Amino acid sequence: MLEAIQSQLASLSNAEDGAFLQRFFKTGPGQYGEGDRFRGIRVPVLRRLCKAHQDIPLLLAEQLLQSAHHEDRLLALLILVRKFAKADETERTGIYMLYLDNTHFINNWDLVDASAEHIVGAFLSDKSLEPLYQLARSCSLWERRIAILATFHFIKRGMFEETLGIAKFLLTDKEDLIHKAAGWMLREIGKRDLQKEEAFLRAHCPQMPRTMLRYAIEKFPQDKRLGYLKGTHQQA
Repeated sequence: MLEAIQSQLASLSNAEDGAFLQRFFKTGPGQYGEGDRFRGIRVPVLRRLCKAHQDIPLLLAEQLLQSAHHEDRLLALLILVRKFAKADETERTGIYMLYLDNTHFINNWDLVDASAEHIVGAFLSDKSLEPLYQLARSCSLWERRIAILATFHFIKRGMFEETLGIAKFLLTDKEDLIHKAAGWMLREIGKRDLQKEEAFLRAHCPQMPRTMLRYAIEKFPQDKRLGYLKGTHQQA
C-alpha cells in the first residue's frame, strides 16, 4: 500500500516545480531545510490525495511521514489532521503520540503550520499545557515552532494566555523562523483583542527580535507601527 501511494506521488512529480520548491524551502547546505527532497507537487493536489487516502491505517500514515520526500510527509500530515478531526479520544491520543514521536520528520515550516494547531493544540485543549513548554524548550527549531503554532487552536477560540506565555518564553530565541511564527500569532491575537496584543507589546517591545515585532504590528496603522519600531510607542 505504501509503495502504491508513493508510486502515485512519483507519477505526479514535476521536476521544474521540484527545483523551485527546493530553492523556496531553503534546502541548500547550511539552510534550514538542508537536504530535503521535493517531488514538485502542489498543495491542492496533495489535499485531493488526502481525501482519497484518508482511511489508510495509522501505521501506514507514519511510514509515509518518514519518507525522504517532502510532499509525502505533507500528505501524511494532512491525512493525520483529517483523521484526528473525526477520531474519538483514544484514537486522538494515538495520533498525538505518533506526531510527537516523529517531529524529526516534521522538519519545515509548512509541515508544522499545516498540522500543529490541528493535532497538538487540539489535543491539549483540555489538558496540561506543559508539553507545549517542553517543545518550546527544545533544541529543535521545528519543535519550538510546533509549540507556538499549536496555540493557534486556542487563539481561534478566544483564549490568548497560552500564546502569550509561549511567545514570552521565545523572546530570546535566535531563529528567524521562530520570530516570524511568534509575531504572526501575536498579530492573530490583535485581530481578536487588540488590547491584549498591545499590552504584551508594551511590556516586551524592547526585548523583542525585530522580525517578531514587525510581524506582530504588520496590520497596525502606519503611525502606530512606526511608534513601535522607533521605540516611541508609549506616547504613540
